[in-house]
Formats: sequence, structure tokens, C-alpha cells
Amino acid sequence: MAQKKSFVLRTDTETYKALEKWAADEFRSVNGQIEWIIHEALREHGRLPKSKKK
Repeated sequence: MAQKKSFVLRTDTETYKALEKWAADEFRSVNGQIEWIIHEALREHGRLPKSKKK
């Protein structure tokens, strides 16, 4: 399992409430939803390292 780095994220109340609702709709925590959003954006824009195939 990859190590995780923590950091503080500041956002306005409306944005947080929207994230909270979206996360609940997909049965994730807000933190999990933010991780998923970031991962998807990185993947879509080709910013993730290429995985090594065995």
C-alpha cells in the first residue's frame, strides 16, 4: 500500500457541502471523494506515472 501524505485544504462552505453531498451519493467519505476527484483529474490529463506491466 502506498504511503499517504496529509495536508490542509481550505474551502468555502458551499463547496464543502457540495462535496459532502457528492461523497454521500457515492458512499464515500469527503476525504475519499477528494482523493478520487484528484486521481481522476490526474489520469484524464496524463499526469499519473505509467504503471509497469508484469
